[in-house]
Amino acid sequence: MTAEPARSALTGPDWECWSVVLCKPDAVERGLAGTVLARLAPAGVRLTGRRDVRVLPWQIHVHYWDLLVDDGRFPGRDIPACLEAEYAGRTVTVALAHGAPGIHQRLRDLLGHFDPAKAKPGTIRADLGQDSLAAALTEQRLIRNLVHTSDDAHAARRDFGTWYGAAHRGLLLPRSRTTPAR
Repeated sequence: MTAEPARSALTGPDWECWSVVLCKPDAVERGLAGTVLARLAPAGVRLTGRRDVRVLPWQIHVHYWDLLVDDGRFPGRDIPACLEAEYAGRTVTVALAHGAPGIHQRLRDLLGHFDPAKAKPGTIRADLGQDSLAAALTEQRLIRNLVHTSDDAHAARRDFGTWYGAAHRGLLLPRSRTTPAR
């Protein structure tokens, strides 16, 4: 009798160890995607699968589904229209980050507060950001805060499907899945 296989062997990648990094249009247009990605190494991650993507409306709607279902966060705003105005037809850079479990929180700590004006010095958004939530609200748009990473394992799986899809599953090889970055 053999032991039951590990859950990740049955379901695919261990999403607790993977995150999708999305350098937003403001980072790409300012030529900061490479700088942003380079600053993630201190989190003990290895980046693979970097690619530039021209955003389709469905992609950004899936990526930010939480904004679409929680209309109480931005009362009176047409969130689908805001997402499309900020992203559709524009280029983003995406990369896969792989590391030890807990990668999602480590990456969020490196990014800093979602509002660059409130982010602590030394974080990506504080050091490189040029926007604020106050300005975004005044201008009736979404905040331009350079970068997003998957919030948790479920989001990493969804984000991978959105930005890479089945054709890129080879980027998640078992060897990569079991060997954390050094």
